[in-house]
Amino acid sequence: MDPITTAIVTAVGTGLVKDVITDSYNALKAALKKKFGDKSDLVDAVEQLEKKPDSEARKATVQEEVETAKANDAPDVVKLAQDLLDKIKEQPGGQEIINQTQTNTASGNTVSGNFNFAPVQEGKKS
Repeated sequence: MDPITTAIVTAVGTGLVKDVITDSYNALKAALKKKFGDKSDLVDAVEQLEKKPDSEARKATVQEEVETAKANDAPDVVKLAQDLLDKIKEQPGGQEIINQTQTNTASGNTVSGNFNFAPVQEGKKS
């Protein structure tokens, strides 16, 4: 899975909502809106995933839209995604969560475990 999809799916799907992660996630989402447009299929896919973060179909749609938009060819967007992944890695169990997200999304399995699935929201803390 590419770093942009991994960052989005992990941030949205794991409930790792801390100020530093929320800020990084929102910066990535703002960059996607700026680069591809507020009404782009990619931004829409991200917003749909936020509504149902445990939906494998929506995760796959985000990955498809990242590829279609060639978002991985945008160095500024990739850097923001990597920054978000780095922030997630700094959290307890963060690397394991990223690895599990990548494995489960690639295999089409539903993520299982003791995760609190909730969309990333400004100012919300878990």
